[in-house]
Amino acid sequence: MIAVGLMSGTSADGVSLAAIRIDRGLKFLAYRTFPYPRALRERILAARHCRTPELSALHGDLGRYFGRCAKTFIGRSRPQVIGSHGQTVWHEPGRHSLQIGEAAHIAEATGVPTVCDFRAADIAAGGQGAPLVPYFDRALFGVRNAATLNLGGIANVTILTKDPAGFDTGPGNCLIDEAMRIAYGKPRDTGGRVAATGKIDRALLARLDDPWLRRPPPKSTGRERFSREFLLDRCGAALKRKPADVIATLTLFTAKTVGEAIARFVRKPLQEVIVSGGGMLNRTLMAQLEWTLWPAVPRPVTVYGVHPLAKEPAAFALLAAETLRGRPGNLPSVTGARRPVVLGKLLR
Repeated sequence: MIAVGLMSGTSADGVSLAAIRIDRGLKFLAYRTFPYPRALRERILAARHCRTPELSALHGDLGRYFGRCAKTFIGRSRPQVIGSHGQTVWHEPGRHSLQIGEAAHIAEATGVPTVCDFRAADIAAGGQGAPLVPYFDRALFGVRNAATLNLGGIANVTILTKDPAGFDTGPGNCLIDEAMRIAYGKPRDTGGRVAATGKIDRALLARLDDPWLRRPPPKSTGRERFSREFLLDRCGAALKRKPADVIATLTLFTAKTVGEAIARFVRKPLQEVIVSGGGMLNRTLMAQLEWTLWPAVPRPVTVYGVHPLAKEPAAFALLAAETLRGRPGNLPSVTGARRPVVLGKLLR
């Protein structure tokens, strides 16, 4: 079976698509990211605060954009299913989660059965609705004394040992990106170059602490907690005076919270942590992870032949294929659900 997945993360840079072949194993076939037009990206970033008519319009417009991107991506090929995660607007773990980007437009544009709204069934079964990528990580990497770490807007890990586990660790790139937008008018700290020029502010690092970070799994989070408001409350004054120092401190905060979460919630030392997501391209962050993850060794997912931005869309390709075949796609030990459930809603 050939399946295609779409993923638009909390950074809202664009929509990433991946095609995989699912046979006895998983094979990556293709990957591409379609950047959002500036106006559409601004609407996405403002979606948490917009009025209902504006949100409804964005739901449709984003779905149409997804449909055009999917049609371009698949070309003349004919995948058996497409899975679209959508764009998260709000995530209240265990209660409700809203992803927008009307998937009916994808099914209509491509003529391919499309699965969407993956989180709802897990929440209905008592789970957090996230993270869902650990199911894919287990299928791709198997059982080993290691973890995967995805550094998107929010950072999350999958523990690949015999007893599966997975959880969000806290901010990935979201606070760094927000600070870059405010201080420099840029969407990200490319390569970690700004962070490399700054000095760590230990007092600021202490102010960034949050009780959620010590909450035991299962747990998930999002921009609802680690938001622009969170950033300005703790870093607003410093961001005006010494922006490079703030970027450096936020970068260490991500590395520190990842390392502390693994040390706190994983029973045995790991040998390696396989890193993916946009944060993998931040050299300063990757260098910091070398000591915050010790004795585990951080390794880029590219070592395994996977593009750093392809893993999450590929995960929703696999989850869509499982839904099409009527198979559960959640891991109750990860999400806290009462039982395994078939995820998503199928549009034909």
